[in-house]
Amino acid sequence: MMLEKLEERKEQLEKELQSYIAKRDELNKLSKEYAQKRDELNSQVRELLSKVRELKQKRDEFNSKAKEIRAKRKELYNEIDRLYKELDRVRRSIDKGGRPLGEIEKEIRRLEFRQQTAVLTIERERALVERIARLKKELEERKQQLERHEEFRKLIAKIRELKEEVRKLTEEMNSYVSEADKYHAEIVEILQKVEELRKNADEMHKKFVESKKEADRCHAEVVRIRKDIKDLDKVIKALKAKQAKSKEDLEREELMRRAREIYEMFKRGEKIETEDLLILQRAGFI
Repeated sequence: MMLEKLEERKEQLEKELQSYIAKRDELNKLSKEYAQKRDELNSQVRELLSKVRELKQKRDEFNSKAKEIRAKRKELYNEIDRLYKELDRVRRSIDKGGRPLGEIEKEIRRLEFRQQTAVLTIERERALVERIARLKKELEERKQQLERHEEFRKLIAKIRELKEEVRKLTEEMNSYVSEADKYHAEIVEILQKVEELRKNADEMHKKFVESKKEADRCHAEVVRIRKDIKDLDKVIKALKAKQAKSKEDLEREELMRRAREIYEMFKRGEKIETEDLLILQRAGFI
């Protein structure tokens, strides 16, 4: 009865063992797949980050060029401001006591605006028109007078020349800024993709760790059950050996009993068969 229960337990353990082995192997397979996918994603991340470094280098080159041009343009603006101050000095020396041309232009614009928006009598509107005409004539005469002055004319020409240089530099600077912005936009787009890939790689690594942990647990169960089966085998073998010995003893006792009976028959002179002689021989009586 005990032997049967032990053998049933061994059979149950062997089934559990095969179940854990299958589960462990499946989990190890999944772990390998998760690790491979994780490594592929991390490889993509490294490639994209390498590309980002290249793009940053190009972007920074364009930004550096734009910065250099911006500095040159600032120098030109400073020179233009200096020339304007010189121009104003020349204007004051030529046109002593006169109002700055800008003030006359501002007054003309103010009066024209009033003429267009205000409600005026005929006499006041006529007076306003005459005032505007006189100011325009004055402005034109003074411009002509100033432009005839050689120093004034040279300053104006130099200012126009510098402004043209500023315009060209601005166009060049804007082209560099535009190129830098394109590279920056591409960098931002790639970094967003990198973030998504890293997120997926982290998820794969998490699954890898979980499946590997479970696989290790199943392997520990495999080792434990194998030990239990081995220990159980020893007990079963011992019991079987003990039972075999007990059976042998019983058979020996039965042999001796039968041999004694035959021996008594022999002593009484009764006829015995060849088989009986063999029993006596096995029992050691002859």
